[in-house]
Amino acid sequence: MSFHRNTPRGQGRRRILAAGLACAGLLAGIGSLHAADAYPSKPIRMVVPFAPGGTTDILARAVAAELSKMQGWNVVVDNRPGAGGNIGADMVAKADPDGYTLLMGTVGTHGINQSLYAKMPFDPIRDFAPITLVAAVPNVLVVNPAFAQENRIENVNDLIRYAKANPGKLNMASSGNGTSIHLAGELFKTQTKTFMVHMPYKGSGPALADLVAGTTQVMFDNLPSSMALIKGGKLKALAVTSARPTPALPGIPTIAEAAKLPSYEASSWFGLLAPAGTPPDIIKRIQQEVAKSLGTPAMREKLQAQGAEPSGNTPEQFAALIRSETTKWAKVVRDSGAKVD
Repeated sequence: MSFHRNTPRGQGRRRILAAGLACAGLLAGIGSLHAADAYPSKPIRMVVPFAPGGTTDILARAVAAELSKMQGWNVVVDNRPGAGGNIGADMVAKADPDGYTLLMGTVGTHGINQSLYAKMPFDPIRDFAPITLVAAVPNVLVVNPAFAQENRIENVNDLIRYAKANPGKLNMASSGNGTSIHLAGELFKTQTKTFMVHMPYKGSGPALADLVAGTTQVMFDNLPSSMALIKGGKLKALAVTSARPTPALPGIPTIAEAAKLPSYEASSWFGLLAPAGTPPDIIKRIQQEVAKSLGTPAMREKLQAQGAEPSGNTPEQFAALIRSETTKWAKVVRDSGAKVD
């Protein structure tokens, strides 16, 4: 005997099927909530796509330590440098979306690289779930003190004068192709009509080591990773790249002010991201706990003393920042002519 949908028997089967689907959906929702409640049940890997010693690494370790102290979470920092942060970021993009592999992303990995690199191994928007902005920081223009003394460079205009008189003799270090440190230098070169040889490294740590040693002479570094060297007299700070001076470096002007370049501004930011598809409740849980850690007086004081402004904003706010920064830096890359194959 054939089965017809409009028979009482067919209607009953549909009701049973609908009830079963509703029950399955409810159980899935309950299971998701339990997963968030139980999270984390194992160590979390936080990938830093640059070498140890730079600002990305400093912030990642500060957040990991605070989460351990406040929540008892086991967060392991994993440095995977290379290709301007693309190697580490790609690793996270392709990881299981379970909340146990996170990326400390930067303006480079998620605002600049897609405009700078001819081929990208991942899509910064499609392949990631933003969690929260950790901190925003200015970059600082620093020079080797011995080089500055030998060539009477006391300020930004002295550096511009030297660069114009000695084209190609200045080696400009950076933490890697496509980083805000690199693009801050390219923007400076474009607006001052100077030429410096770009020397990319796999992070600020090794770049700063060569700058202190005198192998390179100039760098536009993230302020937190240069702060101790500036205070110790191993680097000379000429200006910051932000729109306003920073209280962390009293008396140090902005490049816009010092060199009369009103449109010059090139700050950096750092934030946590997970692979796309990570459950929203786990994203929310991580964001809430990171925001709590960034909001403690001790953490705020620690980061602000290094020139970083802690955030902890929502995933939606962080996603909006990434979209706006992508548009902004695309123009900078286009105007500077910088490209990486």
